Amino acid sequence: MPHALAPVTTRALVVLPPAPWTGHRRSSQGYRRTVVALVCAGLATFAQLYSPQGILPMISSDLRIAAPTASLTVSAATLGLALAVLPWSVVADRVGRVRAIQVALVTATTIGLLTPFAPTVELLVAGRFLEGAALGGVPALAITLLHEEIHSAHTAVVAGMFVGGVSIGGLAGRVLAAGVAELAGWRVGLATVSGLCVLTTVAFVVLAPRARGFVPDRDGLRHVGSLVLTNLRDRGLLVLYANGALVIGGFVTIYNYLGFRLEAPPYLLSPAVTSLVFFAYLGGTVSSRLAGSLTVRWGRRRVLAVAGAMMSAGALLTLAPQIPLILLGLVILTASFFGAHAVASGWVGHRAVVGRSQATSLYNAFYYAASSLLGWLGGVTWVHAGWPGVAIFVAAVALTAPLLTLGSRSLRTPATGTTRRASRPRPRSTPGGATSSLAS
Repeated sequence: MPHALAPVTTRALVVLPPAPWTGHRRSSQGYRRTVVALVCAGLATFAQLYSPQGILPMISSDLRIAAPTASLTVSAATLGLALAVLPWSVVADRVGRVRAIQVALVTATTIGLLTPFAPTVELLVAGRFLEGAALGGVPALAITLLHEEIHSAHTAVVAGMFVGGVSIGGLAGRVLAAGVAELAGWRVGLATVSGLCVLTTVAFVVLAPRARGFVPDRDGLRHVGSLVLTNLRDRGLLVLYANGALVIGGFVTIYNYLGFRLEAPPYLLSPAVTSLVFFAYLGGTVSSRLAGSLTVRWGRRRVLAVAGAMMSAGALLTLAPQIPLILLGLVILTASFFGAHAVASGWVGHRAVVGRSQATSLYNAFYYAASSLLGWLGGVTWVHAGWPGVAIFVAAVALTAPLLTLGSRSLRTPATGTTRRASRPRPRSTPGGATSSLAS
């Protein structure tokens, strides 16, 4: 007798929507590749951006120009970067952060290989301006990228690691340029740094994973303008922009003109030996990572205030005539600066409820515009008041930052609901609860 057939039941196949992207976790390969790629981007950017700083006295002497004029090789690049960060944010909202950073790095390194051989001062400064404008596609976009691709539990630490890469890049660019310049001239020194940055640029292109948290924004310039205005209305963000502007202005001033002091009597150090002071940057490599961890324990506001006060103290310590004390002051100033920058830049990315790309771009616009302006004003101070004038100028500028931080009520509260209404939120903006937990 044949067996009876079992009844056939059908069930509707339910297709669940994909889980929202929350970012790479620390143990994943995507996390490791993203972190290494961002560090390489920081190396490539800041090695080129500040490479003339250690050889400004040599440029001044060779081209027969004054110290403030020689410093334009640094200020022009930072000004170009300041003016370009917002346009780069518009481009990145359409093509993605990874692709925009790739284009920025390739363009900057190409210009960097050619600019040192400009025949006139005017062309040299113009080339440096264009190089800085190309590099404008990296700092703000890198912070935005890490907030889109890294899980919110790790963003503060990764921001510190990126700033650590910045510090290593700044050190390598200055020391390498000075060492090569003493052997083959300052032009070859600058070109050598750009050649090194070709390698780190290739590393970023190869290592950066495919973006998963990026959502293209096809809105017009009017929409972008509304996001910019929204962020400018947030008083807490304005305080963070001012913090970044003040600390970078003082930091660049110290490093722009310390070489002129150490290569003059009574020290009479050579450019290569003078460039060794940039090893104080290693303090920044440590402090930027440490600051990210301390914010979890103490809160961003407290860490930011302490860093600014310590930076002011470090500037005053450089007034001592003894080289060991000058170096100690420089280490304190450098470590404090990188700690303050890591906290402020990371906080901007968290606080911006919408328009995060524009918010971080505004931070960088204020940051590098102040670097250009205050760095040049420090040269005027050097000409008229010598090193005491420079140190006091920097101490006053740096001390203003923690006073603003402690005096701001806006930093004690989350971003207002007005920010949320200004534009539709991105699918993955600030993680739930992140804003309120970071408003300490």
